[in-house]
Amino acid sequence: MNKFSLFGKFIVQEGKRDTMVNILLEAAELMKNLDECEIYLVNISENEPNCVYVYEVWSNENAHQASLTLEVTQTLIKRAKPIITGMERISTLQTRGGKGI
Repeated sequence: MNKFSLFGKFIVQEGKRDTMVNILLEAAELMKNLDECEIYLVNISENEPNCVYVYEVWSNENAHQASLTLEVTQTLIKRAKPIITGMERISTLQTRGGKGI
C-alpha cells in the first residue's frame, strides 16, 4: 500500500473559523463521491481560534490534483479565498496502512 496523504493548515480571518469549517465540511461531503479520496478530516484546535486543519488520504497524488480542478471544488475554493489569510502544508506523507484505510 502506498497512498498520498496531506496534512494542511488554513489560517483565517478572526471570527471566520466556523465559516471555514463549514466550507471544508461541504468539501468533505463532496469527496464521498470520489473513490480516490479515502479520508478527508476537518479539525480544529481550541488553542488556535483562527486555524483549521485538514488531513486527507488519496489513492495517489494525481487523484488529489485532479480533485482540485473539479467545478464544485473550484466553487468552494472561491468561497473560502476571501477569508483565508494563510495556508501551510504541514506535511506530505506516504500512508502505509492502518485503521481507516
